[in-house]
Amino acid sequence: MLNLKTPQSKLVFGTTLVFLGAFLFFPLIWMFITALKPEGEIFVRLPTLLPKAPTLDNFRNAMRGDMLLHLRNSLITAGGAAVLTTALAAYAGYSFAKFRYRGRTALMYLMLSAQMFPFALLLVSLYPLLQKLDLLNTHFGLIVAYIVLALPSGTYMLYSYFVNIPSEIVEAARADGAGELYIFHRIVLPLALPAMITVGLYSFMWAWNDLLFSLTLITDPALRTVGPGLLQGYLGESRSDWGGAMAASVLGSLPVVIGFAMLQRFFIQGLTAGAVKS
Repeated sequence: MLNLKTPQSKLVFGTTLVFLGAFLFFPLIWMFITALKPEGEIFVRLPTLLPKAPTLDNFRNAMRGDMLLHLRNSLITAGGAAVLTTALAAYAGYSFAKFRYRGRTALMYLMLSAQMFPFALLLVSLYPLLQKLDLLNTHFGLIVAYIVLALPSGTYMLYSYFVNIPSEIVEAARADGAGELYIFHRIVLPLALPAMITVGLYSFMWAWNDLLFSLTLITDPALRTVGPGLLQGYLGESRSDWGGAMAASVLGSLPVVIGFAMLQRFFIQGLTAGAVKS
């Protein structure tokens, strides 16, 4: 445990936090500062920390481009993946936590082992499968890929939560004649709301920040999400609009930042509840 009783220890601790915070947040701060700079201030030998003539032109240009289309596509794919991953993880996690059947533990370990493989290797095996199902270049195909990646972690997170819900509650409901679906939907799920929000937010952020899968599985410009749209719209061999790219990055980050700020209380509860309950 940290001992912060002396002024020297408080000074060292505070200074360390300031340097650590500056290190972690400097890329975000620099992104926002660059988005406010005109092109003439970006490509200089010694860039200034603050813009000399701040401008919103980069944001206006980003909004006049395909930014809104890319935001809409990301909301569809990331939102769809979050909802479906949370629903599937809830059923799977509850099954692992509250039912006893042959192969239960082996099946859970098999599901978790999928997280051990590199994402690029999963993409190589997933691509021909989606191609045979005619799901390439579709939002649903991208949603399926995100579910495959996020479902193991989401299932384990909800399993950790469900296993700490007293079995006496479930047994009492069964004794009163309630069916399994009624118990799960009306009694267990309301208790697990923080954990479900955590899984949904985790899946949403993962899908929103993805570049590898969306860049490979979507080639139609009208279906591009924020990551590939930003990369191919502002940066390339013959174009380097860093001001526009930084402005688009700020706009593309807003949905995740706002969502996390609104749900961070549930997110922290969901992460810690499974670890502290007995």
